[in-house]
Amino acid sequence: MKLHNAMWPGLVGKGTDEGQEPPISLEKMLDLTAAAEVDGQRFDGIDYFLFLPHTDPNASDDELRKIADSIADRGLAVGSLVAPIWPGTVGDSAMGNAEQRELFLAAVKVACRIAGIFNEHGVRNYGVIRIDSAEFGVDEWRKDPKTNTKKIAATFKEAAKIAADHGERLAAEGEICWAGMHSWKDMLDLLDAVDMPETLGFQADLAHTYLYLMGYNAPEHALLHAGYSEDEFYAAYATMTDKLRPWTIDFHVAQNDGEVHGAGAHDKTGKHCPADDPNGKLDIVKCSEHWLKDAETRGIKHICWDGCMFPNATLENPNTWNTILKTMIDVRDSHIQDGNHAT
Repeated sequence: MKLHNAMWPGLVGKGTDEGQEPPISLEKMLDLTAAAEVDGQRFDGIDYFLFLPHTDPNASDDELRKIADSIADRGLAVGSLVAPIWPGTVGDSAMGNAEQRELFLAAVKVACRIAGIFNEHGVRNYGVIRIDSAEFGVDEWRKDPKTNTKKIAATFKEAAKIAADHGERLAAEGEICWAGMHSWKDMLDLLDAVDMPETLGFQADLAHTYLYLMGYNAPEHALLHAGYSEDEFYAAYATMTDKLRPWTIDFHVAQNDGEVHGAGAHDKTGKHCPADDPNGKLDIVKCSEHWLKDAETRGIKHICWDGCMFPNATLENPNTWNTILKTMIDVRDSHIQDGNHAT
């Protein structure tokens, strides 16, 4: 199983507004990733954010091939891609009006085009295309949950057809900030409504799914409450992962301290923490085992670290990446020792 690092922590929550830190360039993120090493092991690749300033979604074929060359020259592969579905990029809300939903589908087409170029280049041989509802917050969704989930499902169905035509699969990211995907139960209902498991599945992130347990944006679906015991935690964790694991086709290793965090437009989401954060709520290796059971049967060939919205000083510290890489190795080795097969 290959070990990847995400590029979007250099962008998400960064910007030029007052109080925001500046973005970190793609080149810098690639260099930090390529430099990490633990006992001779390095990151095998990256998962890639198809957003400016890292990437122009409308870049020419030649420009994209140059990016692929730059990644490959560092000894890295490309795995999963994040489609530019958010308002203000190419896309718009999957539960919006007809025009907004067409923009969402246009963004999926853009991601499939770029995936095809990377595949043809040879830098990409596995991974999925990640999507979400592109509807920040749940207030609008709550005005008519059934109708709005039906809209999202209809948009996702069309997106999945586009992906299938390009030989790609879509993974819907489970995160409390995305309308209709903001709890484990709502996420499961959406996946069932789409009902295209060969083409559209779930992307599990350890940090975000921890807040699924706590029911942060959906108290009615909470599986845990403050003051829980270790036994209560793992019983609840098994309940959640048993429901969502069959849908899981992409997996993010991460840590969470139980807090909700946000920056810029990306607000009220699970707080990603350093792998060795003393306030971390998760035994990363043990929790990963729940998601990775029989991972290969679901087409998972790599796992990715997500340090979304880390401070720049943390991201630019080489020790950060060596610690993360060691954690990723531990997750992979535990997966192998459990009788699974590495690729």
